[in-house]
Amino acid sequence: MPKNPPARGLIVLSAVERLPNGRPAGFWLPEAAYPWRALLSAGWDFRFAATAAGAPPAGGVDRSDPPQRMFLGDARVAARLADTVTADLLDPADYGVVFVAGGHGALFDLPGDRRLSGFLGAFHAAGGVIAAVCHGVAALLDVPRPDGGALIEGLRLTGFSRAEERAAGLAGVLPFFLDEALTARGARYEAGEPFRSHVVCDGTVVTGQNPASAAAVTEAGMALATGRPLAGNWLRAPAPAH
Repeated sequence: MPKNPPARGLIVLSAVERLPNGRPAGFWLPEAAYPWRALLSAGWDFRFAATAAGAPPAGGVDRSDPPQRMFLGDARVAARLADTVTADLLDPADYGVVFVAGGHGALFDLPGDRRLSGFLGAFHAAGGVIAAVCHGVAALLDVPRPDGGALIEGLRLTGFSRAEERAAGLAGVLPFFLDEALTARGARYEAGEPFRSHVVCDGTVVTGQNPASAAAVTEAGMALATGRPLAGNWLRAPAPAH
């Protein structure tokens, strides 16, 4: 990680509105809301990117969760979601950490987006911290190394497992199983207990298996990027005025 990383984080979101079976998709909201809260807690700025410009759809919304409620009610979040851009319009040097949110739609649009893959490859090559959770780990599938190889080859990581897909009842709808795709590209995939928090860190890449891992992935990513742990109340503290 660069000695003085820019105090700005990028949150990458899926822009897929519906799955092939018609079920709503969208980015999994807590996996964006938690990084947003962490960035604010650390005094960092934030921006959103997706595979299509404009406000992406949200899924997995739980308004009983304070961070999600704050995210949905924040005027600056709403304005910046509306100003979401594709990754090719951004400079990797402007960001100190990149978070990638999941949601089943991420399997359909994140891996095939060369603009995003190129951005993540350049960002990682410069020492940037990437923290991806659940299906958001699919964004790493086609990310290149400077030598032309796959970034994830030989990398220890995790992501939503086949057991979890089958339990969710969506195995027949998805284009691939994430764990199989990661392994096929040479990653050293590690699975924890289904639907329990499980985080793997390898260098400057942090991955989480499922939504239960979102907070821990956020904490690990910010600790790597800033060199210090988040404040103990980062997830529940009121959003600062702006």
